[in-house]
Amino acid sequence: MNRIKVDIINKSKNALPEYATLQSAGMDVRADLESPIVLKPLERVAVPTGLFIALPSGYEAQMRPRSGLAIKHGITLLNSPGTIDADYRGEIKVILANISSEPFVIEPGERICQMVVAKHEQVVWQVVEQLDETERGEGGFGHTGKH
Repeated sequence: MNRIKVDIINKSKNALPEYATLQSAGMDVRADLESPIVLKPLERVAVPTGLFIALPSGYEAQMRPRSGLAIKHGITLLNSPGTIDADYRGEIKVILANISSEPFVIEPGERICQMVVAKHEQVVWQVVEQLDETERGEGGFGHTGKH
């Protein structure tokens, strides 16, 4: 397993994001709040984390929902996955949305999402007149008819 060094500033009262197990892909990220926030049904809020990072070129940080919050409380990330680019230096904020019918209280220090750091590529477009043929062709949404 490869490990990369990432510079981080932690202005929160929380510990740095960390992996829960040896094989975890994502690190838990916590809310940096002075007091709880009540997130009403169908509301959204940008929750501060107090974290600032400098990723190496060619990497991104993906902010993803936590499955426990999603299944138990209907809390998700509105722009999932949220992308933190390598050249972004501002505070990481997480857009949480409550898609349940009950209010949810976000507590200071609560684990609100997972951060996955991943390599990525950039595209150089090559304009052509025709694309190569495939078995699937232009088949789109539900084209296989399987349930």
